[in-house]
Amino acid sequence: MTKINLIPIMDVCKFNEVDLNFINELQNAGLIEIEKVDTRNYISEFDLIKIEKAIRLNMELEINIAGIEAIYHLLDRIEAMQSEIIYLKNRRIFETGK
Repeated sequence: MTKINLIPIMDVCKFNEVDLNFINELQNAGLIEIEKVDTRNYISEFDLIKIEKAIRLNMELEINIAGIEAIYHLLDRIEAMQSEIIYLKNRRIFETGK
């Protein structure tokens, strides 16, 4: 079983110098999940990577939440297509021996 580390959202905001509203907007867009433990809000280590990418897109390229959402959707589709290509190549190799 994989252990998932939870990171306090306030620590993420302080470290990345980003407003809590930005994190909440990412959650409202469905890009990340916020977990509440006791009275504090946390994110998973996997969502931390998404947040840091979103911060860079927003700060450096001035892309808004809707744009970030579209970019993530396209990246997910690319990843799915790449997986399908690998599957089809492996299937062809298995079926033809080439």
